[in-house]
Amino acid sequence: MRTSLLLNARQNEDTISPELRTLMDSISTLKEINQDTFLFHEGADAYDIFIIKSGLVQVSKLTADGKEMILRICKDNDIIGELTLFSDHPKYLLSAKVLQAGEVFVINKDKLEKALMTNSQLTFEFMKWTSNHMRKFQSKIRDLLLNGKKGALYSTLIRLSNSYGTRQDDGILINLTLTNQELAKFIAATRESVNRMLVELRKLNVISIDKSGKILIKDIAYLREQIGCENCLVDICNIN
Repeated sequence: MRTSLLLNARQNEDTISPELRTLMDSISTLKEINQDTFLFHEGADAYDIFIIKSGLVQVSKLTADGKEMILRICKDNDIIGELTLFSDHPKYLLSAKVLQAGEVFVINKDKLEKALMTNSQLTFEFMKWTSNHMRKFQSKIRDLLLNGKKGALYSTLIRLSNSYGTRQDDGILINLTLTNQELAKFIAATRESVNRMLVELRKLNVISIDKSGKILIKDIAYLREQIGCENCLVDICNIN
């Protein structure tokens, strides 16, 4: 029997109040999103923020040498573009590409700012919500800088298991198919180096990979030990 880890993740994750949800619903419009399209590009003028209703959206940034680095893979109830709020002449800091078709709530930035300015309690709650996303971003950058490429890969696998994992008798299956090239983009590495690291983990019986490309983590304790895992809360240690 498989037990969804996503349920536990949602229980631990801070959720917005019905009042803030009602406010955002009242000023949002629902939009269909198609695979391989973009919600926005890095550097473009920022007019809207987005809350995912369904589908998957990849958030990435270009590095100084022009390489794409994946920072998040977002799903239902995740907010995107929130870092542009309450700033003058804002531009999107990242790019958001649709990986799986679905729907998003589109909220005009100016309308949301005006609505929040009339309610200090909801403004405080919204800022706490966005601050949580910034903590996630900072922890990912920390893992990349302090643990090197191998540690960053191990951290990414742990985060993927927290966001998209289902527990099985023999481990945790990451229910998301990612190519080695895509995994490499999470840690600013080459596909070849990720190949070598995954082969090593398979030889150590830490992971296995099925025919569809999904990764089964057999020994997550090994990954945690190798990076000196601090056992952060799931609402921080995830890939969303």
